[in-house]
Amino acid sequence: MTLRLDGDPSEVGLCHCRTCRRETGGPFMAYAVFPRAALTVVGETRSWIETTDHRHFCPRCGSPLFATMDGDPAVEMRLGCLDDTSDLTPAFEIWVDRRAPWLAPLPGAAQHKRNLP
Repeated sequence: MTLRLDGDPSEVGLCHCRTCRRETGGPFMAYAVFPRAALTVVGETRSWIETTDHRHFCPRCGSPLFATMDGDPAVEMRLGCLDDTSDLTPAFEIWVDRRAPWLAPLPGAAQHKRNLP
C-alpha cells in the first residue's frame, strides 16, 4: 500500500486520549491534519469506528495510518506511517489530563486539557 499527501498540514499535534493511546499502543498519538482531498491511497486499508471516527490501518501489518470523521473534510494522518516527518513539529497537545504521569509536556507546545477549543 502507498499513501501520498499533497500540500502542508493545517495543524500538527499530540493526543493523549484513551482511544488514541489504545490505537497506537503507546502513551500518545502524534498526528497532522490535512484536507481529505490531499490524501491518495493506493491499495487497501481497513478501519474500525469509534463514534464518528473511522480509524484506518494497514491490513497486512496493523500499523495505524489515518482517521477520517463523518462530515469532516479533513484527515488526521498518523506521523508514524509517514516516511519524513522532519518538518512536522507538534504545536499542541490535547487531552493532557490523561497524559502518562511520567511524560513531560512537549516544550513549546500549547497544552489543552481536552480537545482544541
